[in-house]
Amino acid sequence: MLPVETKDQSLIVPQAATRIDTEAEIERLRKSMNAVILAHYYQEDEIQDLADYVGDSLELARRAAETNADVIVFCGVKFMAEGAKILNPDKLVLIPDLKAGCSLEDSCPPDAFRKFKEQHPDHIVVTYINCSAEVKALSDIIVTSSNAEAIINQLPRDQKIIFAPDKYLGAYLNKKTGRDMLLWNGTCIVHERFSEQELIKLKTHHPKAHVIAHPECPEHLLRHAGHIGSTSSLIRYSEQHPGQEFIVLTEPGILHEMKKRSPGSTFYDVPGISGGACVSCNTCPYMKLNTLEKIYQCMIKRAPSIELSPELITAARKPLERMLEMSRAVGRN
Repeated sequence: MLPVETKDQSLIVPQAATRIDTEAEIERLRKSMNAVILAHYYQEDEIQDLADYVGDSLELARRAAETNADVIVFCGVKFMAEGAKILNPDKLVLIPDLKAGCSLEDSCPPDAFRKFKEQHPDHIVVTYINCSAEVKALSDIIVTSSNAEAIINQLPRDQKIIFAPDKYLGAYLNKKTGRDMLLWNGTCIVHERFSEQELIKLKTHHPKAHVIAHPECPEHLLRHAGHIGSTSSLIRYSEQHPGQEFIVLTEPGILHEMKKRSPGSTFYDVPGISGGACVSCNTCPYMKLNTLEKIYQCMIKRAPSIELSPELITAARKPLERMLEMSRAVGRN
């Protein structure tokens, strides 16, 4: 183990010491506060290992709805923590970094979306969970990439639908369901920046590798994929094909869980592109704002916390609860 450099060599401390102490303090606070730590698959490896539950948006929404904890520490992005608060208005919901936003949320301002909705009064609004609480309150049903297809298929075939905010996920769902949903023009900065050129290079160098992709990717990338699905679906697919190679088109934080579930497999993440090959462009800058130190600080300070008005919580809760109920209906069939 390399030491941390200091002027006074008598004060040399192993690099891991601070992290170990931080983890121990988080564990102490978790018990004393009766807190649950939820983490998305796109979080840093050490946060995933620390969390009580790791999952995709649907799994984490379910955990948030079912928890008996007094405090929810949500290691993801703001819209996810807002969802936990909406489902648990009486609980303290903490987020390590309040600046952890989402490009999809940013692409769908509530006032603009309200006007868009008013222009199409004969449409119901099916909204991807990657949106603000205000946009959720304007929606009829919330969906995730895990349950969107099944929920849309439960709606009458002649029902007109607005789908927001991800146009690529919406286009994929139109293709899968045979619908002609009206799509809001939003995108995820991570999934739209994957380089097709770099993907083709990886396919050439690893011809036996499975190409698996999240449906937030543009169509020109999805055409290369043998399996398309949510983060949980991609993990299950790799687990079901042990000892093989995978080229993964989604945020590379997912590779940590994939390697744990399928330790004999090999995984390749696809570089992004921004005026040239850019490896860091394939990571979500918002997800990576959370750190162990920020988790510790937010638990000590009990802040930043998610604060929403009772009126907003009531309005946004209805489409979220409808999502959970429609998801349960699929499970019963």
